[in-house]
Amino acid sequence: MKAVRYVGAGRPPEIVDLPKPAPGPGQVLVRIAGAGVCHSDLHVLDHGLGPLGPFTLGHENAGWIEALGAGAAGWKEGDAVAVYGPWGCGACRTCQTSAENYCEHHASIPTMGGGLGSDGGMAEYMVVPSPRLLVPLGGLDPAKAAPLSDAALTPYHAIKAALPWLTPDATVVVIGIGGLGHMAVQILRALSSARIIAGDIDGAKLAHARALGVAHTIDTRDPERAAEEIRALVGERGVTVALDFVGAQPTLDLCSRIVGRASRIAIVGLGGGTLHYAQGSPPFGCEVSMPYWGSRTELMEVIALAGQGLIHVETEVFPLEDALDVYQRLREGHIKGRAVLRP
Repeated sequence: MKAVRYVGAGRPPEIVDLPKPAPGPGQVLVRIAGAGVCHSDLHVLDHGLGPLGPFTLGHENAGWIEALGAGAAGWKEGDAVAVYGPWGCGACRTCQTSAENYCEHHASIPTMGGGLGSDGGMAEYMVVPSPRLLVPLGGLDPAKAAPLSDAALTPYHAIKAALPWLTPDATVVVIGIGGLGHMAVQILRALSSARIIAGDIDGAKLAHARALGVAHTIDTRDPERAAEEIRALVGERGVTVALDFVGAQPTLDLCSRIVGRASRIAIVGLGGGTLHYAQGSPPFGCEVSMPYWGSRTELMEVIALAGQGLIHVETEVFPLEDALDVYQRLREGHIKGRAVLRP
């Protein structure tokens, strides 16, 4: 089978031929329908995952059960499933609550998940180590649903934690309307009645936000001007929740300037910026969080939202053989919504 492989930090991925894997005891073999292409992949390709590698990329995956290893129960061949991405120990306190994204033993586990140390879904087949890491898709198309496991789950996790701040008279700013940000504005509209402001440096992405129902969009290429425009909209209260899906220095500085007292900043993007603290900046009462992915239960909730038609992933589908070109397009910002590789 064809597979897109990470072969080393700073090196481009390689498309290689591998034998079809077989599930071992307790494992499940999934026939992949689609694998999302994520900015996190670029961080892995550029910087690596310590000593881990080589491995097949792809941590946003969905498909159908192909085969069950000995002792694997609860599923049957042909079931449509999404693969939960962050793989924990399965036994610690947080894993027992389905929050394997915060596994207490993460430092001693030799992999972060499929496509992040273990073989992922940019291939025809993928071995999942336990049935607990699968979530049913119901009637959703697995190829289109694959990005729900990260591009929707990650913002859902950040937004769910911020719901106490998202009252009808509050304002939430979403910075970065890419793969995660375009899902965030839909999730916000589904879960809250707070006013939404979308910010991005790309006019096409701001137009995408407006098409998704966002009334206020801000060009953030000039952060100082963007802060003034946002302040003019929200007044003295300031922004109640700022969701930064970029995480670069200019966007973090912007978040710090626009939030008011008793607010929340959620830093989701991996842009390498630093949130600076000084007395009054961010303002008093501002909570700062660094959410990571989401829980298995939350993935079930995300899939329920999609199943009800309340959210949808804007996808561009490409054949697996185009992976290198797709990664380059992602670097250049030429992907609308989420790219999906189909074997």
